[in-house]
Amino acid sequence: MAEKRFGVGVAGISWVSHEHIKAFEKNPYTHVVALQSASLDNARAARERHGLADAEVYTDYEQMLADPRVDIVTICSTNEKHARQGILAAQAGKHVLVEKPIALTLEDLYALQKAINDAGVKSIVSFVLHWNPYFESIKAFIEGGAMGRPFYGEVDYFSGNWEKWYAGLHWVRTKERGGSAYLAAGCHAIDGLRFFMPGEITEVFALSGNFTGLMEWDATICSLLRYEDGRIGKVACVLEGNNKYWFNVRLHGPDGTVVGNKFRTNLLPGTTTWAEFETIMPDTPEVSHHPFQGEIDHFLNGIVNNAPINPDVNDAVKTHEIIFAAEQSAREGRPVKLPLR
Repeated sequence: MAEKRFGVGVAGISWVSHEHIKAFEKNPYTHVVALQSASLDNARAARERHGLADAEVYTDYEQMLADPRVDIVTICSTNEKHARQGILAAQAGKHVLVEKPIALTLEDLYALQKAINDAGVKSIVSFVLHWNPYFESIKAFIEGGAMGRPFYGEVDYFSGNWEKWYAGLHWVRTKERGGSAYLAAGCHAIDGLRFFMPGEITEVFALSGNFTGLMEWDATICSLLRYEDGRIGKVACVLEGNNKYWFNVRLHGPDGTVVGNKFRTNLLPGTTTWAEFETIMPDTPEVSHHPFQGEIDHFLNGIVNNAPINPDVNDAVKTHEIIFAAEQSAREGRPVKLPLR
């Protein structure tokens, strides 16, 4: 087993940071050496909870970056801090894991991308569903030829009753800190569509609305996406209303179809109805549907072996560009071309 040699600094103590800490502590190449929070009590509590006796605690983020033991920074703070903290980490020569969304504006998005690329550090963006068993199964189904090449895909993020279950509603509901429906949550669905149906998206048309007033931003948005080769995607995000979290996936190809965990394929010509496979779905209540261990192990493999990392900042920029194009389309009532620059 390899010795632990990359020191990890954690920015922001939240539920997701605890999952990151556990995964970094299980990876043979990493050890959490620093914890930063605006609340010193929260940082100390996290140190105690995870048995990190040798970890330094900070309230000042830049002081943590100056800690010579820190080689990797994992950014788990509130949304409006992600871009600036990522830029500073890259400029300090640290490898960077950034929770989604990575930026709330196009300007910050491109500034973060430039900082990471200029510094030559490794990056990963926490679209953690890439390692979800359902995602892995559908990807294998497609790549194994059971569908042919998907020509239509829809991936939707539906979640209601936020005030009943999400402790961060007070800040995420604001434009300044939460951003928008796609930035706060639905970016997982856009990333999911791109994961299942790779290729360049060249045009977006969206409609949006705010029907309950729960959020400062439009909590319902639906987008149609045109690929450069003519394929069609659709991504909706609804964060208001009376429904449980539901991650909807529907994919159509010339030889097969996927709806949730049911499928049809010409590889099984004798079937008379939908086949179904048991798996851990993206919208199950267990934390296991967000497999942070797979994400962080992939990140460290990229660092240690100089292997490709996906999604890195450059891939995530494309997902975020779709978000900003969709929001522009909804505001202006017209299709918006991609890329945005």
